[in-house]
Amino acid sequence: MIKIVVWNEYIHEIEDDHVAKIYPEGIHGCIKNFLKEDSQLSISTATLNEPNHGLSYARLKETDVLVWWGHKAHNLVKDEIVDIVQQRVLEGMGLLVLHSGHHSKIFKRMMGTSCNIRWAERGEKERVWVCNPGHPIAHGLGEYFEIEMTEMYGEPFQVPAPDETVFNSWFEGGEVFRSGLCYKRGNGKIFYFRPGHESYPVYYNKDVQRVIKNSVYWVCPEKTAGSWDDRIALGIDHMERKEPVEPIEVKGYQVDHNYKK
Repeated sequence: MIKIVVWNEYIHEIEDDHVAKIYPEGIHGCIKNFLKEDSQLSISTATLNEPNHGLSYARLKETDVLVWWGHKAHNLVKDEIVDIVQQRVLEGMGLLVLHSGHHSKIFKRMMGTSCNIRWAERGEKERVWVCNPGHPIAHGLGEYFEIEMTEMYGEPFQVPAPDETVFNSWFEGGEVFRSGLCYKRGNGKIFYFRPGHESYPVYYNKDVQRVIKNSVYWVCPEKTAGSWDDRIALGIDHMERKEPVEPIEVKGYQVDHNYKK
């Protein structure tokens, strides 16, 4: 059983009647509903206004995959929660970042860049091309799929070069965008997937749902993976090894480290 937490800031659905009509249970509720069609997945949700944003270390320690959707409240996410999520990704938890989550604190932390894009909300058609058809995330898709009306994202996408690119998007106005990117950080896998603007019913699209379902399995940690310990995060401030792994003969000039003027 794969344990998944779907995190959503859950603000647009409360403040905007148009968004509430599209996603009456919230974007997190919509994603949970189609993921739970798979009996191998155990899904729960968390939102910004819960204590600790619903993301305590104890909860994430039992989580295999964290799905992240955020947009207008990135700055309200507490840094200490970002620290916890980062530590869990390094330890092996999978992270699936959706749409405007490219500007979330956690994604920018894991990328180490601004993650800026070009964008316009014009209700354009998006054609998502499968440029890596052999990748597990693309399983069951044709050579492309379409979203009839959505927000445009355009290059340059200011992220590090991905380990793999699964999707490239073309928009009706002519812009293109790398819309499905894979990364490895520590023991954890990260997948960024572009579609999902709150003003459009994108998460009801069956191909989008298929990608998210496939992504959950791809980012899920391998149970045989070794332990990745971030010693600094654990409060261990040095990496000195007191004794050599194998006996060695000390050779060469020795510096007196106790020298004082």
